[in-house]
Amino acid sequence: MNAAPLRLVVIVGSTREGRFGPTVADWFAEEARAHAGVDIDVIDLAEADITHVLCGEPTPEVAAITPRLAAADAFVVVTPEYNHSYPASLKAAIDWHYVQWQAKPVGFVSYGGLGGGLRAVEHLRQVFAELHAVTVRETVSFHMAWERFGQDGTPHDADIVSGAAKRMLDQLVWWGRALRQAREELPYGA
Repeated sequence: MNAAPLRLVVIVGSTREGRFGPTVADWFAEEARAHAGVDIDVIDLAEADITHVLCGEPTPEVAAITPRLAAADAFVVVTPEYNHSYPASLKAAIDWHYVQWQAKPVGFVSYGGLGGGLRAVEHLRQVFAELHAVTVRETVSFHMAWERFGQDGTPHDADIVSGAAKRMLDQLVWWGRALRQAREELPYGA
């Protein structure tokens, strides 16, 4: 079995001005860095100028994320909930790519109001299933997220949410290693 560290891409899904996503993503990326056997790459869709993809015009920044997604063994999507679903920027990034998601696990960190982004996650599970990705059961969800973090970007209930993050990362590592080995033995779709 390949013992190399699992390549985990954390995707910041919101591109809105004044967004809370970077606070949540930064916290999660630190949790993931502390997890044994994981290398982290953070892709912020705001930096990828993903809005042009919505018009069918890929930018060099969008093209630059493609090999990073392809190199990943697993993904974590950090998403807010907009109108009971996930942001258009995230949908555009997902739809612009196809084989990069196949036979890889996906976890979710969501945030929002009372729903904590869970409706966005449920929609994303259906989309990733169609792309032949495997979503893990465990998630991290922040209800009323802006009230759950201190000024330093640390959650007020750090022990509880760190435990949730660890459980999700454990599942991602298990699936990531299993699926990486399977892809090495027989490329997906071969």
